[in-house]
Amino acid sequence: QVQLVESGGGLVQAGGALRLYCVASGRIFSINAMGWYRQAPGKQREWLAGITAAGSTNYADSVKGRFTISRGNAKNTVYLQMNSLKPEDTAVYYCNADRVATRSLEYGREYWGQGTQVTVSS
Repeated sequence: QVQLVESGGGLVQAGGALRLYCVASGRIFSINAMGWYRQAPGKQREWLAGITAAGSTNYADSVKGRFTISRGNAKNTVYLQMNSLKPEDTAVYYCNADRVATRSLEYGREYWGQGTQVTVSS
């Protein structure tokens, strides 16, 4: 059983910063990539940033230059540093792990965390 747990959300004023954390635990042989998504009330889930096992990163235009994704020394950990936050960044933020393999030669499957609330006040 693989679990993703996010933390670090909270309430912050516009212009402030937050750092989100996500740890994948369980029987994990490898993870192809990890990423962050968010979902605001009444809106579809939005991809924000991704990082591959090799360390390559990509960002949505909406957060490029403000958010930074990184992985910890333990490859099952991913962070999202969020700077210059805006009220429109208010959403539930989800961690995603793509192609999580539990043994060698397994293709793997996708996992999601339970989400962490980020609220940015104006």
